[in-house]
Amino acid sequence: MSTTAHALEPLASPRRARAGIALVFGVHGAVSGSFVTRIPWIQDRLDLSPGQLGLALVMPAIGSSLAMPLAGRFVHRYGGRAAVRGLISLWCLALALPALAPSLPVLCVALLAYGASAGMADVAMNAQGVEIEQRLGRSIMSGLHGMWSAGGLLASGFGILAAHLDLDARLQLAVTALVLLALAQPVCRNLPDLRAPEGAEEPPRFALPPRSSLVIGLVGFCAVFAEGASMDWSGVYLRDVTGASATIAAASYTAFSLTMAVSRLCGDAVVRRLGAVRTTRLGGAVATVGGLLVVVADSPALAIPGFALIGIGIAVTVPLAFAAAGRIGSNPSQAIAGVATVTYTSGLVAPAIIGALAQATSLTVSFGLVTALAFALLLSAGALRRAERNSPGSGSGAEDAATATTPPGGTSAKDLSAI
Repeated sequence: MSTTAHALEPLASPRRARAGIALVFGVHGAVSGSFVTRIPWIQDRLDLSPGQLGLALVMPAIGSSLAMPLAGRFVHRYGGRAAVRGLISLWCLALALPALAPSLPVLCVALLAYGASAGMADVAMNAQGVEIEQRLGRSIMSGLHGMWSAGGLLASGFGILAAHLDLDARLQLAVTALVLLALAQPVCRNLPDLRAPEGAEEPPRFALPPRSSLVIGLVGFCAVFAEGASMDWSGVYLRDVTGASATIAAASYTAFSLTMAVSRLCGDAVVRRLGAVRTTRLGGAVATVGGLLVVVADSPALAIPGFALIGIGIAVTVPLAFAAAGRIGSNPSQAIAGVATVTYTSGLVAPAIIGALAQATSLTVSFGLVTALAFALLLSAGALRRAERNSPGSGSGAEDAATATTPPGGTSAKDLSAI
């Protein structure tokens, strides 16, 4: 998969491959968006306290972290197309599990399985996205993550409607799971059947991620921390600090999510023009300005643009981190899993850290930390430079993709043993 060692074969059908992986990202986001909207129903049905619900909601992150390293073995053994189809199907079916849980312990087990399937599908589809990006010779990862955001927003809209109509979440999530499962099957047919070279060594079940991916993961950590803090606490900040009405405070999540989705869908054009490092630094500067606006805000008119700028600034950082991880070393999926684990951990701890710091000081101080991490993107963006030298359109990788010929029998990668 790395362009540093081998020429890349072109895709037999570039448009179909790009459309296929984009729709896979959309389906993955739709599963997540569907579940989030019915969390209050699950809490009410099981009569969970905030602490019990918080414990249950930690389980998906734990499941993802434990299962992510297994994704590379699935891709190696069954090929990229079959692995993505199988894992995204498993993720769709897992959507029905949480609402069926009759008790807190069973809910925790269901969410552990839900998170495990999410993590494996995430690694497999990002590895496939990086491979397709390199074959196309241009940046597409930001747009793919934009499709994830768009899928989540669309599905959450249906979830909100179902909640408004007081539909039983067990029925709604089961039907949604089957619909998304059916949609995923034809979508995955458009993916190239990327396979490891014959005789390549199978990746280990569990292995520590390479050090280079951890450095890239820290870039993603800063962005995801700001994302998680803003999504979970923007409404509270607007209500408690700026005196916003309940309606304006409640709409803050949707506004922030829309900003992220639009920025990601438009982000590839910026990356192609500026490159990964300069784009990340520009994004860090924009997010820092946004954070400063939030910190000094005494009215919604100042805080809302601040949160919007944070969303714009960090939108493309995580896609760039995944793309960078997929272009270094000889084991791309292991590197992607390492970056995903670090970034997911950030999303897990961010809301808790913001809450604890706010309890000890104030929400304004908490978002001072968010601003500092946004500024850290300016300093840490250089971690993407090594991967940028091998990025699409930057030299030999793109030229190889344009001049190589398709081998008999398909589009197998020269160095796919890792994904």
